[in-house]
Amino acid sequence: MSSMFGKPRASSERPPQSPLPECNVAILGCRGAGKSALTVKFLTKRFISEYDPNLEDTYSSEELVDQQPVLLKVMDTADQDGPGNCERYLCWASAFLVVYSIDSRKSFEGCQRYLEVLALHARGCQRRCPVLLLGNKLDMEQYRQVLSAEGMSLASRFGCLFHEVSACQDFARVQHVFHEAVREVRRQAEWNLPLRPLFISEERPCPPVATPVALPTHHSLATCAFNTLSPVNYKEMPSVAQAKLVTVKSSRAQSKRKAPTLTLLKGFKIF
Repeated sequence: MSSMFGKPRASSERPPQSPLPECNVAILGCRGAGKSALTVKFLTKRFISEYDPNLEDTYSSEELVDQQPVLLKVMDTADQDGPGNCERYLCWASAFLVVYSIDSRKSFEGCQRYLEVLALHARGCQRRCPVLLLGNKLDMEQYRQVLSAEGMSLASRFGCLFHEVSACQDFARVQHVFHEAVREVRRQAEWNLPLRPLFISEERPCPPVATPVALPTHHSLATCAFNTLSPVNYKEMPSVAQAKLVTVKSSRAQSKRKAPTLTLLKGFKIF
């Protein structure tokens, strides 16, 4: 047994690991909304108030969301005056965080243009990416210009989630927002998976083995025995999300045979 940094390990050679699933998140919003502050807060748990507004970069972080590892990539965008050259993140991101500052009516009005661009993109490419609307700078409550109800109304209009956060104060809430984006991407991927057809089977009791039949011995044919087995009948049923399997006993009138066992999806009628 060898050790490194005080932790024992069985061998110096690590087994190859499968690559982590990736989730690409783009942060959009007008200048001064606090996009970079949110990014740094999530990655380092630190708050930095001053940034280069023209700097755009992508960062990576290995996260554990609901006990499942994921490589989270965050693009901190730097649009000058609203949406421009959107292709660089529209085709890259799997989720979007649209940020405004609660103490700036202008940033709130500007984020509506981002939501409109995302809605048009979703209709054009037939691919819906999760969108979260964030009201940042919750610590500036005394200077609030945008009510929470207005943010909720805008999010409801575009069918996205809504949160209010503070990059200055609350790391847990900021982390929750990024992890929630990962959860939404996972849910969307599950909905888009091709569903396999489900089947029900009707099992009939096998009849007793047939009595050996003696064939005529003409042409030197030997005596043979034939066994007859009853096949299993399969019927295709439509797929149902989170369906539970139950066993139902069906009976047939005026029949002395043992009732067959049907394995059915809960919620379907038996005809």
